[in-house]
Amino acid sequence: MDARRPLPRIGAPAVRALAEAGVHDLDDAEEFGLDALAALHGVGPKAIRLLRAALEE
Repeated sequence: MDARRPLPRIGAPAVRALAEAGVHDLDDAEEFGLDALAALHGVGPKAIRLLRAALEE
């Protein structure tokens, strides 16, 4: 069984918005899609940059 990849350190508003959308780790974020995440209130450009960088690792 593969381990889930944790979210990078992003701001609390982004973490709350992601949790409300059901995104709890990078695997969820990848399935949801960065464009859809960017549309969530509380998820700003910096959070998207950090998520993109973490997904590219």
